Amino acid sequence: MMPMRPSKSAMRALHYQRYIASGRMSFTTASAAATTPHRFSAQKRFQSTASAPAENTRPIPSPAFNQEPHRNEVSPLQNRQVPELDDSFVGLSGGEIFHEMMLRLGVKHVFGYPGGAILPVFDAIYNSKHFDFVLPRHEQGAGHMAEGYARASGKPGVVLVTSGPGATNVITPMQDALSDGTPMVVFCGQVPTSLIGTDSFQEADVIGISRACTKWNVMVKSVAELPRRIQEAFEIATSGRPGPVLVDLPKDITAGILRKPIPMNSTLPSLPSAATMAARELSMQQLKGTINRVARLVNISKKPILYVGQGLLARPDGPQILKELADKACIPVTTTLQGLGGFDETDPKALHMLGMHGSAYANMAMQEADLIIAIGARFDDRVTGNISKFAPQAKLAASENRGGIVHFEIMPKNINKVVQANEAVEGDCAENIRLLLPHVEAVAERKEWFDQINDWKARFPFSLYERETAEGPIKPQAVIEKLSDLTAHMKDRTVITTGVGQHQMWAAQHFRWRHPRTMITSGGLGTMGYGLPAAIGAKVARPDALVVDIDGDASFNMTLTELTTAAQFNIGVKVLLLNNEEQGMVTQWQNLFYEDRYSHTHQKNPDFVPMAQAMGVAADRCTKPSEVEEKLKWLIEQDGPALLEVFTDRKVPVLPMVPAGCALHEFLVYDEAKEKERKALMKKRKVPGF
Repeated sequence: MMPMRPSKSAMRALHYQRYIASGRMSFTTASAAATTPHRFSAQKRFQSTASAPAENTRPIPSPAFNQEPHRNEVSPLQNRQVPELDDSFVGLSGGEIFHEMMLRLGVKHVFGYPGGAILPVFDAIYNSKHFDFVLPRHEQGAGHMAEGYARASGKPGVVLVTSGPGATNVITPMQDALSDGTPMVVFCGQVPTSLIGTDSFQEADVIGISRACTKWNVMVKSVAELPRRIQEAFEIATSGRPGPVLVDLPKDITAGILRKPIPMNSTLPSLPSAATMAARELSMQQLKGTINRVARLVNISKKPILYVGQGLLARPDGPQILKELADKACIPVTTTLQGLGGFDETDPKALHMLGMHGSAYANMAMQEADLIIAIGARFDDRVTGNISKFAPQAKLAASENRGGIVHFEIMPKNINKVVQANEAVEGDCAENIRLLLPHVEAVAERKEWFDQINDWKARFPFSLYERETAEGPIKPQAVIEKLSDLTAHMKDRTVITTGVGQHQMWAAQHFRWRHPRTMITSGGLGTMGYGLPAAIGAKVARPDALVVDIDGDASFNMTLTELTTAAQFNIGVKVLLLNNEEQGMVTQWQNLFYEDRYSHTHQKNPDFVPMAQAMGVAADRCTKPSEVEEKLKWLIEQDGPALLEVFTDRKVPVLPMVPAGCALHEFLVYDEAKEKERKALMKKRKVPGF
């Protein structure tokens, strides 16, 4: 037999071992060698051989590993915190843990629909006496109910649905909540983890689907992490700019039993690092400088305006802080659709809502102001109109260092996204306005500015619309004005929700808003069908309030089955249904810009009154102007859920209106002569009813 010749790599390895044994390598070098990532070629070949067994033991470190010359113990990590273990969940199933966490987080109401994948949770909340469960007729209804609940109460709305279609049916409410900054926590069932990826029954990639329409989403991978994930979901939904979050719950997780204590510490950052503290200190110094510069602009401006959105309503004291600023510096206030109620509209400084269908005087004031102070608003396209023509006087004042645009906003991504701000104040809007107040000089009056504003108010009032005759068709604007008058003594206890369409804009224009969280509507996404389920959620949150859904027939048709939900749970919502038998906002555009080509905008409605009665809801109908006040009183005074259908005039435009591509001051208003021309043209084009 030929003698075996050792390979070069084996010889190198042997030489290396002798070198270490000789003692010529220092402890430090040996330590480095023990931890070196380098592998010899022989080792590489050995590990890449499929038949070779893998070693099960770790190499023994050098005696000097992690040691200092003068210490006998291992050095502990600096500021190491041992997490506290919570044993209160031991022995509970995932579903029972869900129930317990709802109690700990103060949840009083849940909206949802059961299904196979979420049954362990529904079984755990069976006959729970600690919170009420509202069962809608569709998961989308559950989502909008949770939105209405959150908007009325300021607390996150909670949704519980099953996997697959149950979860996907909540996508629209989640996007709606994301657009409008509404806190909502959605829990959805999921197939067992062993079936994920197999296209099993009612499996859907809800995490992937919902990623774009949530602030945060997560799939729970073990029973042990369930309590922490639920806690994090509520923290994220309510922090910063509120919004929706989704927690995906596989069935084997909610059915599994927790066997050992778990840490409850959130994975979200708690104690800030030194670097974070230093950054905060620098940020505070920069904030002080910004506040001083903003105060200077406020003090030297001649025609300032406060443009306020929903961001100010995030804190209960937001409206009061706004009033203090407006009163001290004598500044007029205009609000967005979602900001309605943030400033009392009976105040002489109120300019009401601005934008495409806002007041003409608010739009004119925005264009003429030398300083625009935006608070918790994002310069939506419905507010700005044509960007190139937006706020010309403020831009001129900025170039002369005597004004411009100041933006108070909690979301950094909203700053300079649409309109370039001359000064940006990032953070909690109410808190930063409070910091600004001491630096603002008191102003008794701004006579020239308010004289101009009052002239615009006299020329372009909201009350400028075609008036009804005693026997003529009912004007929708008049109905809402009368509802506002009848609730004047209880504005703080009246909550209005709307669907989406003309009725939404008429409600914003002709109802007088005085208190925050009393106007609940779909603003950013514009979701038809929002009104009724949102009203149910708002009534659950505020059972003592009068909650009225001002709706249109096309929008109402989308979620009208939720009337049975109101009847089943005796949720006393009132529906004021303005029926013009058309998709009014779309037909308005078809009339103005598409030569009366009404493409698929007239639907066949059911007979709403007997239908509502069949669902267990009191219902009545109004067809004459002389009946409006009496029938509205009937609606308000009903104890349980009720519906009043009002047949209104058709092809009535919402005015003022800023056409697409126009500047805010280039608006259309009601003109009697032009209205006669419009109707004559419709008659010539043989529009039905004209």
